[in-house]
Amino acid sequence: MLNKNPFPNAEAPDHPPLSTWDDQNAAQSVAGDAFTAPPELTNAELVHLRVRVIALENLVIALLAEGSERQLAVAREMAAYISPRPGFTQHPLTVHAAAQMAHSVERAQRFRQRDEPAV
Repeated sequence: MLNKNPFPNAEAPDHPPLSTWDDQNAAQSVAGDAFTAPPELTNAELVHLRVRVIALENLVIALLAEGSERQLAVAREMAAYISPRPGFTQHPLTVHAAAQMAHSVERAQRFRQRDEPAV
């Protein structure tokens, strides 16, 4: 396990563990309830999550609209990177995520063009 404690042999009260992985209960907590399925989200939680995703999407578009050409290129590269490789199963969510990323870059590009001075 990863030990983040700079004093791994110091067990004095003045040197408490820096992370939960440093104590003996860490293995028990991981083996116990750590990997059980989370509870179902309520309708209100789903609506709140949807609103936050919309806000984040628009924030990213605003940031890309003010970003450099290189940043737009990196966003396009990332969309192509998460697309399924030839010979692998094309998972619908991955394909949709890549398309959404490319669409976000296109939307940001439209904002950039709108703000450019007329020649």
